[in-house]
Amino acid sequence: MNLTKEEKLQIVQKYGKDEKDSGKAEVQIALLTERINKLTGHFSSHKKDHASRRGLMMMVGKRRRLLDYLVKTDIERYRAIIKDLNLRK
Repeated sequence: MNLTKEEKLQIVQKYGKDEKDSGKAEVQIALLTERINKLTGHFSSHKKDHASRRGLMMMVGKRRRLLDYLVKTDIERYRAIIKDLNLRK
C-alpha cells in the first residue's frame, strides 16, 4: 500500500524542480493520488478494513484542500495537474 522510495523519487522528480522538492502542491497532490489509487485496489479484497478506509478519506480530503489552494493561487498550475493526473472526468 505504501509507495517505495523509487516511486516517490520518480513522482518528485516529475512534478518538482529537483529530487528534493517535495513541498510543491503539485508534488503533494501527485503523491496523495498515487497512494489513493493503491488503497482503492486494496479495498476490493479487504471490504471490512474500515481503519484504512478512514485513512483513505483523510487523504482524499487533504488532496481536495491542496487542489482548492491551487485554484486560489494559480489556476494554470491547477489545470495542468488535473489534466496530467486525470482527476476530473
